[in-house]
Amino acid sequence: MLRSLFSGISGLRQHQTMMDVVGNNIANVNTTGFKSSSVVFEDTLSQMLRSAGAPSANSGGVNPAQVGLGVQLGSISNNFGQGSAQTTNKATDLMIQGDGFFVLRNGQEDIYTRAGAFTFDSNGLLVNPEGMVVQGWTGSNGTVDTNGAIGDISLPAGQLIPPTATTTITTSGNIVPDLQASALTLGVTAYDTIGTGHALSVLLTPVPGPTLPLSYTVDVTEVQTGGPVSLLNAGNPAPALLFTGAGVFDNVNSSPANGQVLVDLPDGTQVTIDMSTISQFGGPKSLAVTKANGSSGGTLQQFRIAPDGTVVGIFSNGQKQDVARIAMANFNNPAGLEKLGNTSYGTSPNSGLAQIGVPGSGGRGDLLGGALEMSNVDLAQEFTSLIVAQRGFQANSRVITSSDEMLQDLVNIKR
Repeated sequence: MLRSLFSGISGLRQHQTMMDVVGNNIANVNTTGFKSSSVVFEDTLSQMLRSAGAPSANSGGVNPAQVGLGVQLGSISNNFGQGSAQTTNKATDLMIQGDGFFVLRNGQEDIYTRAGAFTFDSNGLLVNPEGMVVQGWTGSNGTVDTNGAIGDISLPAGQLIPPTATTTITTSGNIVPDLQASALTLGVTAYDTIGTGHALSVLLTPVPGPTLPLSYTVDVTEVQTGGPVSLLNAGNPAPALLFTGAGVFDNVNSSPANGQVLVDLPDGTQVTIDMSTISQFGGPKSLAVTKANGSSGGTLQQFRIAPDGTVVGIFSNGQKQDVARIAMANFNNPAGLEKLGNTSYGTSPNSGLAQIGVPGSGGRGDLLGGALEMSNVDLAQEFTSLIVAQRGFQANSRVITSSDEMLQDLVNIKR
C-alpha cells in the first residue's frame, strides 16, 4: 500500500478533530466564563529511506532521506485570556479581573470555575446554577479569619447582630458669641447594653455675664414618665463650659476640665459626652453632635461584595459588618486543568496544586460585582480556523483519492 494513503487518512482524522474543537468554540460563544481551545498538530514518525553519511577525504556528506507517515494530534490547549464584561447589576454575579478561579464544593470534591453566576439558596448558601457551593471564609462578629480552612459561604436571611452599648458621644462646632444668647439644645440617641434607645437632650444654658465669651452650664436629660429626668453622673460637680478670651475651650477652669461629661443611662451604662472641641468665635453657628457609637440589634437587609472578595452586610440598624470573604485559587499551570463540564475545571497531575487565597493577592485577580465574564471566543479567528480545517480535510481527501487512482492504475497493468 502507498504511504500517502495512510498519511491522508491521518490528516482526515486530525482535521476532523480540529473541526470538532472549532465547532465547540463557536457553540460556546455566549457561554459565561468559557475559555476557547486550539489544536496543535505534530508530524508522526518518519520512515528512513537512506541514513546520513559523514563526509570523507574522497566524498562529501550525505543527508538523510526520510518519508513522513502523516500527522498526529500534539495538544488541545486552553486559552485563559480575559473575557469581556457583561454588566448584570445583580449583587451575586461576580467577574474575576485577572488570573484565578472561584472554588466550588461539589459533594466532597473541590472544583474550579471562572463563571461567577451565583445566587443564594433557601439555606443561605452561595451556590452556582448547578447547586455547587462557593467556598470561602464566614465571619464572626464582624471579623473574617482568612488563615483557616475554607468552607461554605453562608448568609442566612434575617441574620442578626447583637446591640452595642453607647460609650462615647462627640460634640463639636461653634457657638455664636452673643450677650443675649438663649439656651442651646442638642439631640442624640444613646443605646444601653440590651440595645434600648434613649433619646438624650443635651441642654447648654448661657450664664449671663458682662463680657464675651459667655460660659454655659450643661444638663443632659431623657424624657421619661413624669417628665424629663437628668442623667448626669451624680458623683461629679455640675458641668460648666468656659472659654478663653480667644474663644477656645478653657481646659483649666471648665468643669470637668477635660470637657468629658459623664452620663448614666437607667440601666447603669455610662456614656461620655466629649465637649472639649466646642468654640465660641464670631461667625456662623455650627454646634452639633458629630459622632456617637453604639447601636440597637439589627437584621441583615442587603449586602455588597468588595473587589477583595469581602462580603459586607448592611443591617437594619445602619451598621455595616464583614460577614464573609470569597476564596480564589490559582495554579502554576492553569492550562493543565481538566475540563469537567458546567464551565468548571478539575486538577490534573500537570496543573499543580490549587493555591488558595484572597482576591487581589498572590497573582490572583480582583472581583467585579454585578458583572459576568463573557466567553473569550474570537469569532473572526474561529471562522478562519473553520476554513483552514475544511480546506485541510479536503486536501487530505484529495490525497486519498489520488493514491487510490495510482493503485487502480497499478492493478490495471495486468489485464
